[in-house]
Order: sequence, then structure tokens, then C-alpha cells
Amino acid sequence: MDLRIGPTLTIPERCLAWSFGPSGGPGGQHANTSNTRAELVFDIETADCLTDSQRRRLRVELGATVRVVADDTRSQHRNRKLAEERLAARLRDALAPRPQRRATKRTRGSVERRLRAKRQRSERKAQRRRPDHD
Repeated sequence: MDLRIGPTLTIPERCLAWSFGPSGGPGGQHANTSNTRAELVFDIETADCLTDSQRRRLRVELGATVRVVADDTRSQHRNRKLAEERLAARLRDALAPRPQRRATKRTRGSVERRLRAKRQRSERKAQRRRPDHD
């Protein structure tokens, strides 16, 4: 089943690599015999479903591959769903446009506070010095 990230991006199943293993921690016979831990890997470099700009953005934000692990529940099916949701959330966050920072002018109060703190620091350090013997 394909993984829907947003209105314009859907990742086909063939681009996702699944692996399963035993979940860590206590759990008795069920945990020892069941491969409920789900690991989902998405290779950004080889994914043909991404545009060049999406690939660049994801590479900068997340690296060459994205790995998501879920071992929260005792059910492999639910862990698969959790891993899919986590991967979709990470990709969605990485692709979200970042607002441009607008430079603002320092306020008079912030400048005065900074200068006051510098003077106080200077006076404190001056008091630590040995007195001059002229």
C-alpha cells in the first residue's frame, strides 16, 4: 500500500524497505517468539517518486536515508501503522516551507540592557584584579 505524505506526494510501496525483529524488553513467550518490532527505511537518493527540489530538501533536512522504528505495541500490524505514520510525519515536517526570517531593529531597551550587563561584568572583573601600587 502506498504511503500518502501530503496532497502532492505519495510514496509507492516499492520505495519503502521493511524489516521486522523481536521487540526488546519483557513480555514472556509472546515477545520471545514474535517479530513485532517494525523498521521502515526510505532511501531518498533512489526514490523516483520525488522531484529534484523535494529530494534536495529532504537530503538537507534528514540525510540520504530515513529510518523509523516502532516497537510500541505487541502487534506487528499496529507497529507497521505507527512506523508509517512516523515516517509520514518526518517527511511532512522536512518538506514544510520554513518562513524567512525578517531582520528587525534592536529596541532601545534591549541595547540599554546589553550595555548595562557589559558594564556590570566589567566592574565585577575589575574588582577581582589586584590593586595597582603606584
